[in-house]
Amino acid sequence: METLLKDIEALMETFKTDAQLQLSKKNKAAGARARKAALELGKRMKEFRKVSLEACK
Repeated sequence: METLLKDIEALMETFKTDAQLQLSKKNKAAGARARKAALELGKRMKEFRKVSLEACK
């Protein structure tokens, strides 16, 4: 679970950085990277939910 949390934190930082680059500098490549990170974050969040539920049992 710790590894999963570290992955989520890293993806959040990547998303935040790239989203800011897209917003401030109109960087299209950064926008694509931010969207990719957002999709990956969704997958990791679902995985976290599954692991978290198992840990509570």
